[in-house]
Amino acid sequence: MANVVVIGAQWGDEGKGKITDLLSKSADVVVRYQGGVNAGHTVVVQDQTFKLHLIPSGILYPDTECIIGSGTVIDPKVLIEELDCLESLGISTQKLFISETAHVTMPYHRLIDQASEERRGSHKIGTTGRGIGPTYADKSERTGIRVIDLMDPELLAKQLRWTVNYKNVILEKLYDLPPLDPEGVIAEYLDYADRLRAHVIDSSLKIYDAFQRRRNILFEGAQGTLLDLDHGTYPYVTSSNPVAGGACVGAGVGPTMIDRVIGVAKAYTTRVGEGPFPTELNGTMGELLCDRGAEFGTTTGRKRRCGWFDAVIGRYAVRINGLDCLAITKLDVLDELEEINVCIAYEIDGQHFRDFPTSARQFARCQPVYKTLPGWQQSTDHCRSLDDLPPQALDYLKFLAELMEVPIAIVSLGASRDQTIIVEDPIHGPKRALLYTNGSPHEETDSHRLEV
Repeated sequence: MANVVVIGAQWGDEGKGKITDLLSKSADVVVRYQGGVNAGHTVVVQDQTFKLHLIPSGILYPDTECIIGSGTVIDPKVLIEELDCLESLGISTQKLFISETAHVTMPYHRLIDQASEERRGSHKIGTTGRGIGPTYADKSERTGIRVIDLMDPELLAKQLRWTVNYKNVILEKLYDLPPLDPEGVIAEYLDYADRLRAHVIDSSLKIYDAFQRRRNILFEGAQGTLLDLDHGTYPYVTSSNPVAGGACVGAGVGPTMIDRVIGVAKAYTTRVGEGPFPTELNGTMGELLCDRGAEFGTTTGRKRRCGWFDAVIGRYAVRINGLDCLAITKLDVLDELEEINVCIAYEIDGQHFRDFPTSARQFARCQPVYKTLPGWQQSTDHCRSLDDLPPQALDYLKFLAELMEVPIAIVSLGASRDQTIIVEDPIHGPKRALLYTNGSPHEETDSHRLEV
């Protein structure tokens, strides 16, 4: 048995959906532990593309139980649309469970989110406008609505009559928006409750029961390390904790239940929204990466900013999350390049820094220090093992592993499940028998291979 956390090692959008989907084959339970509909996971199975926002990627396996944990915030309207879409495609959702203590995104959350971002003007932070931040704010202010409240019509009506009238003052006086009708909101959310009732459980208890029965549990985060509320590039961050430590809080488990942590990183770097981005490419090369990588957000459709791989934030992600191994995605996007740059340090006023700065102002001044590596200029589309890779591509992966000081377990070469090199199964395999670091030869063994 192994209980594994999958996290994003950059600014999100690293391809966690595909990696989680691959690992879900070996998992009995998949738990989404934080975030809301601001997240988007794209999974391609054969010729079918699934875009998931709240439901864990493991839903595509009929025997896998999927849990939306208490650390998430749930927009019932979007969740029901997602359920309907999956069921229309023949995907059963009977094994989806929702934490009764997860908080609920309401209409006023979305309105306040959008209006607040608009008011920020040049100081906007790049929110998706889905109401995630205001939902978490109400949670912290202890005025939030939880899933369990939806299940009690009398309590819900009492809470919402007060809350909607309170929020209407903000909408009208601060943002010059029309008020919401409390009775309309109550009726809408009672309808949602009827649809979701069969899925609502004590999620922490269910997860612990799975642990006691020695089942494999996969904890799936949204967004990425650099968007973490406490450890990211504040204030250009999300409103929750995508880092590995957030899995314990968001799922309701103790840290001793976690066996290993897998970080997902692109072979280059992308970022959506505002904020500093030292390796960003604004010219032709940035457009090339964007086009080849189809870099548009699953949730918003926004174009992603693209840049070279940044090992400074990579090492930071290793440290903050305690990463055991890495999954490198979209290596194929670099196939055409003659040369590839990797940021190995930052420079400020002539001084070099290998560690990520905690000061937002200092981070905005960082200039990348690059190491240039030769490209391979040939397709990796057919590669299914490390030995199939061009020598320069394998050298590139070794270089990243050495810089990050952590082994590489998985290499993704496209969106489909089969476009993957599994060096070692991170759930069942030994922790360190992977793409070896620190200049040692790579090692590949069939003893614990993960089938795709």
